[in-house]
Amino acid sequence: MKESKGLLDGTRLQALAELCRTLGVTFSDYKLLHQALIHTSYANETKGASVRHNERLEFLGDAVLDLIISSYLFSQCPHLPEGELTKARAQVVCEQTLAKRSLELGIGEYLLLGKGEALSGGRERISILADAFESIIGAVYLDAGFKSAAKYVLKQLKSELTLVESGDYFKDYKTWLQEIVQKNNDSKIAYEVISERGPDHDKSFEVAVLVNGERMGSGWGKSKKEAEQQAAKQALVKLGTITE
Repeated sequence: MKESKGLLDGTRLQALAELCRTLGVTFSDYKLLHQALIHTSYANETKGASVRHNERLEFLGDAVLDLIISSYLFSQCPHLPEGELTKARAQVVCEQTLAKRSLELGIGEYLLLGKGEALSGGRERISILADAFESIIGAVYLDAGFKSAAKYVLKQLKSELTLVESGDYFKDYKTWLQEIVQKNNDSKIAYEVISERGPDHDKSFEVAVLVNGERMGSGWGKSKKEAEQQAAKQALVKLGTITE
């Protein structure tokens, strides 16, 4: 791929090497990782520069991710029927989970976004972060093969897979938290929307969960219900019921 405007210059290569250390991967071809971090908004603003965005890598990474998780669940959860395996896979690879992991890894800091997208909070947008997570999987697969991609994915999603194996992943986080809190009859749970982000057609919500007025966790989601689930999950982490 021909680079232009110094996009893959020494500074960028140094940044990508830094990201690789965070991700725990190595690349023989940094151009693949570079492309995995280019959003369509950036490519559209530099049309004359032959910049390739990450949508094709995201398409590939999505398929590779599904196969890795499907294979893992099939071998590690022999007690689960097909329907439960499908449900488990859907929860492990859902947009919220992938975006949360991207955020934790700081992937948004390395994304190349169009000016408008960057100014509107694109580096923290759930859809962009989830797509970037899958794009990186596609890049790892092309650069080092399926075995390396599987090692990377299973490392990054270890906590979710551990919950599936224990059977706890099938619990609704809000219900789970309610069960724990209700052991003390005087305890009360409340959920409050504390912020909103994005345009009306792509809005995200941040919700906090309070137990007896004390904030125990917060979470983002594409809907208030999804955000409440993530907030409840964080409360469970704080209580030591589950781990990140």
